[in-house]
Amino acid sequence: MFAIYGTSGQIFHGPFEELRQVAATLRSGAVKPLSPGHERVPFKVPGAPEGGGGSGAAPRPAADQALHTYAQLQQPLPGRQPLTRVGDIMSRTPLVLVETATVWEGLHFLAEHAIGQAPVVNATGQLVGLLTRGQLLQPEHLPDPEASPLVWRARAQQPVTEWMVSPVPGVEPDTDIRRLASALLDLGLPGLPVTAVDGAVIGFASRSDILKAVAHDPPLDLWAG
Repeated sequence: MFAIYGTSGQIFHGPFEELRQVAATLRSGAVKPLSPGHERVPFKVPGAPEGGGGSGAAPRPAADQALHTYAQLQQPLPGRQPLTRVGDIMSRTPLVLVETATVWEGLHFLAEHAIGQAPVVNATGQLVGLLTRGQLLQPEHLPDPEASPLVWRARAQQPVTEWMVSPVPGVEPDTDIRRLASALLDLGLPGLPVTAVDGAVIGFASRSDILKAVAHDPPLDLWAG
């Protein structure tokens, strides 16, 4: 299930099929995708000696080693479950901005945490918008390069509510990952806040989270059906 939140509160709640009917009014072509920051896991050939050298078993011929590695990769890992729900892949410690933050504070927040977007919440913690680096860097939002420093300072002191994407959809944790992927494509957004039924932000699910699920949890059971 999806919901749409704005500064006045929740304005929509329903399945993806109904969300699609209002997607055109929410699409933001100015939003830029989040740069992937997934962990890089070093590849180790099964059976290879530690340290890459020294004493040990004689090295296999290249063809035999390749077949051995392939066979090892085909064996299912114990306790591995297919990922099907947003709650399986979302970031569970969402970084949020309060609606009273300034544009300058928002820029520093995104840079400090090396993220491309952050949900914006009101005083009670409910979702009201999404601040993205792409929105902040749009030419129409920036003063003329020849403008007075006072103009730039005034722009930087504006509240993030003047720059954020709002209304913005939120996705519930039990939603199918395929629905989330379709919503991101339809809306042109790099990710969606994960919300509880009361609109509280409990996580964030981005394109890179979906890619990590595909890369690190084969077979691709989540795309079946």
